Amino acid sequence: MSEQPSLIEYPCDFPIKIMGKAQQEFTQIALAIVKYHAPDFDDASITVKASKNGTYLSITCTIRATSRSQLDALYQALSDHPLVAVVL
Repeated sequence: MSEQPSLIEYPCDFPIKIMGKAQQEFTQIALAIVKYHAPDFDDASITVKASKNGTYLSITCTIRATSRSQLDALYQALSDHPLVAVVL
């Protein structure tokens, strides 16, 4: 099976939405994973929203994506973490 060509032209700004339970360490852990895979990510560009009842948090990080393999690794690392419920 051959890999599908990417529809994204790199490098580009790429928003990633990370959702999980509203726990104190959730934002720091998600941010640490993002910065590991995108070291030039600017913390100031993060947006955090709580769900209506405050049970969940939604974090949006726009990174400068350099390759599909970078995005794949970042999505996998986030998805593998137990505090992360969804990555879009």
